[in-house]
Amino acid sequence: MNDHVDEIYKTYSIKEKEKLNELSHFIKEEAKNLNIELSTSLKWGQLTFSSKTGTPIRIDRFSEDQVALFVHCQTTLVEEWREMFSDVLCFSKNRAILFETASDLPKEELKICIQMALTYKKK
Repeated sequence: MNDHVDEIYKTYSIKEKEKLNELSHFIKEEAKNLNIELSTSLKWGQLTFSSKTGTPIRIDRFSEDQVALFVHCQTTLVEEWREMFSDVLCFSKNRAILFETASDLPKEELKICIQMALTYKKK
């Protein structure tokens, strides 16, 4: 069990849990690569990753066949990501990147997005 995804999201499908576990692992891996200490918690029923240097990152189901990586809506992150990756990533307003549960994660773009979120306060 990865960050208690199975426990937190008991009613979610296997595909949703797999994708959320993959996102969780990817966030933790990038924090490790940046030497950033993460804390995990549950906020608004969503698994949340926080650091002193960045904005909190939350992950959850978004729709029947999508999961999302959420950031605080008052950051400029989604706007910046949209400018950089609108040809590869799908967004929801100013707060989330959406991922199809049946598709592979766009790892190179996601890596950059996670790094930007984890270091947002260093701007």
